[in-house]
Amino acid sequence: MKPNQILLFSHILVAILLLCTLGNAWIAPNLLGNLNLLSLAFPYLIIVHILFTIIWFFKRKKVALLFALGTLVFFNPIRRWINFSPKTDNVRSIRDIKVLTFNVKYGDFGWDKVKKYITDQNADIILVQEKDTNRALRKDMVKYPTVILKTKHRIVRQEELITDKSRGNSFYADVDINGKIIRVVNVYLEPFRLNKAMFNLADFGKENKISALLSHMIPTFQAHENQIKKIRKVVDLSPYPVILAGDFNSVPNSYEYYNLGKDLQDAYLTAGNGSSTSFHDYKVPLRIDYIFSSKSIIPLSYKVDHSVKLSDHYPVIAEFLLN
Repeated sequence: MKPNQILLFSHILVAILLLCTLGNAWIAPNLLGNLNLLSLAFPYLIIVHILFTIIWFFKRKKVALLFALGTLVFFNPIRRWINFSPKTDNVRSIRDIKVLTFNVKYGDFGWDKVKKYITDQNADIILVQEKDTNRALRKDMVKYPTVILKTKHRIVRQEELITDKSRGNSFYADVDINGKIIRVVNVYLEPFRLNKAMFNLADFGKENKISALLSHMIPTFQAHENQIKKIRKVVDLSPYPVILAGDFNSVPNSYEYYNLGKDLQDAYLTAGNGSSTSFHDYKVPLRIDYIFSSKSIIPLSYKVDHSVKLSDHYPVIAEFLLN
């Protein structure tokens, strides 16, 4: 094959794989679990696609324009990883609530520092994942295994959503914020139980290495599907506006992202700037922590605090105006 033919074949293959990631909005992991794996590869696939498109432009081939226009299909999927929104200078003077979600990894990086950071944020709603919940329960706090909600406001009711023997857990709490009730859902989907050795590039191509990785990931995707159904039920039937946030253990463009975020708005897309990467332990871009809200709860600011390394996750903070 000629070089241009090889390039064209490779580019078409990359484009097909990118289009397949869009299928995660409809195709469930229990039907085709491997499709959800492509969401992990999306940042690399889109970079390769853009590089190939640039090469076509340098070659002055008409196909370059076709591929460039095709990139528009992935405008929103790209923005879920890196985004730039207009800055709002008067957020602090007009915001109604401040929300913090943070997977604290059981305080392994120093629990006193974690508590100080959370206290200093002075948030109205604090959602914590991977926290030891064996201590006494206070009136301003809702807790279930590994997950906590703390708030300055009155908690009207709460309910655990995942009661089986999984390592993930989620719950909702209806919170009265100055006379307006908001349903807050703390999401912590089943973790993958991975370790860094599984991503050792030196022997990543070995069949047993890939098999071990898939044996962790595919069943976890399938467990997520069942957990999402329980979470979606309390969102869809909520008589109140919803804030849904936490550790999804899933990247953008995944089945989890599309289905948990259905009919809600990703605060990062509206008010976020820069990189959305929220998990840094594997040194690759992974956004797995999110804050979603109903359309009537307006995002004013969104921040992934990359300056704080008190866990393998970065804290995620958003401010909202209640309409």
